[in-house]
Amino acid sequence: MATQTVPITVAKGDGIGPEIMDATLSILKEAGARLDIEEIEIGEKVYLSGNTAGIAKSSIDSLLRTKVFLKAPITTPQGGGFKSLNVTTRKLLGLYANVRPCVAYDPYIPTRHPGMDVVIVRENEEDLYAGIEYQHTPDQVQCLKVITRGGCERIVRYAFEYAVRNSRKKVTCFTKDNIMKLTDGLFHKVFDEIAAEYPQIEKEHWIVDIGAAKLADTPGAFDVVVMPNLYGDILSDVAAQIAGSVGLAGSANIGRKYAMFEAIHGSAPRRAGQNKANPSGLLLGAVMMLVHIDQADVAERVHNAFLKTLEDGVHTYDIAKSESPTPNPLTTEVVGTKEFAAAVVGRLGQEPVKLKPVRYAAAPKQGVAAGARAGALKAPAPGKRELVGADVFIHHAPGDPNIVGKLMESVAGDGLKLVMISNRGVKVYPDPLPDTITCDSWRCRFQSATAEPVVAPAQILSLLGRVAAAGLDWVKTEHLYSFDGKAGYSLGQGQ
Repeated sequence: MATQTVPITVAKGDGIGPEIMDATLSILKEAGARLDIEEIEIGEKVYLSGNTAGIAKSSIDSLLRTKVFLKAPITTPQGGGFKSLNVTTRKLLGLYANVRPCVAYDPYIPTRHPGMDVVIVRENEEDLYAGIEYQHTPDQVQCLKVITRGGCERIVRYAFEYAVRNSRKKVTCFTKDNIMKLTDGLFHKVFDEIAAEYPQIEKEHWIVDIGAAKLADTPGAFDVVVMPNLYGDILSDVAAQIAGSVGLAGSANIGRKYAMFEAIHGSAPRRAGQNKANPSGLLLGAVMMLVHIDQADVAERVHNAFLKTLEDGVHTYDIAKSESPTPNPLTTEVVGTKEFAAAVVGRLGQEPVKLKPVRYAAAPKQGVAAGARAGALKAPAPGKRELVGADVFIHHAPGDPNIVGKLMESVAGDGLKLVMISNRGVKVYPDPLPDTITCDSWRCRFQSATAEPVVAPAQILSLLGRVAAAGLDWVKTEHLYSFDGKAGYSLGQGQ
């Protein structure tokens, strides 16, 4: 256990944030946490001062110094132009792994899934959350799904290392690679590669839609679940809610050098200043922080005292259901934020009797990089990369695909032929079906007209010149590559 004081950055946030942070810090102090706190201001006030990122440069400097961030929820003002502070922080600090334990505290917190104990490990930087969006035509907007081999390797290895460190028995991967064969397909492929290095851990893969249904219905079938960013964002909230309440879940955001810990709920401004908010989510995030900074002894003391408080029926209004027609029958005392913190402090050194006590003191340290192996990424095999064509996207009125087809056939030449046209991902030319709905963005695929599949960049430039000369509204191109003879692009749906 670390005995020295550890510097951390703390932000009290907006809404109920200051109340639950004060409650959490009071428990950590009384439990003997060895912390040197730097406080910064983030969120609504910073946004409204004209900073669209919601965090000042001086605050970022604090994070770079301490490398550990305990963050309360914030309020993002309504209206355009304000960037997500969570996304900004994750990307600035390289916090590639989001870790959310979803635990049922039955019978004290009502749930349909007694005994649920699932950890969602979510990739935190890529996928659709790269935030690369365009509007090329009046009718169509586009968001690019970005998946890298390095990003997949980091998060998948983190999930397996987490399972090893925490004596978990199985890691499950969720993707939609039956549809997104390249992006989600890469995630699944990397999962299989890395899983082979952990023969002691059971591993499995589910298509995300049926996997999500299974998670909601039978969460006991899962242990650690790893998935890309969007699915993980949605399903970590689902898992937390079916365990008992999103309001009770803590979250860790882990990178190679930095880490951020928080509750997963929002700032709930309508509850601010009433001494009613439940600090449990932030407190459990802080417990994860204590383990991370090698103060597992304090983490164990705090977590067990929290469980004992729940078990003794000392509950905030949301657990007590004091505003519901059916109050919690196991609540013995309904308390406010400060009183709940005091109840936890009063039970420091005690352990629950019916709920399972936690054990952190003997566990291996949860380092930032999830062990030395987590930082070792395989370089993608160089292979043979060849240009084999281009997709030319044009803006043209929706309607008969044969009209667009004839226009694009007229600009073929110089060794290139029109292979197909798709609209909204569906092949519509040649041989269009009469009832396919189209929009005003058309993807026109050109490839070699000869037996030699490789084309030259000059051929594509010449093609674009002919497109422009024909008066067609060309909005963008995507080059088509093969890698060791294998297509690095998807077919049109129905092609």
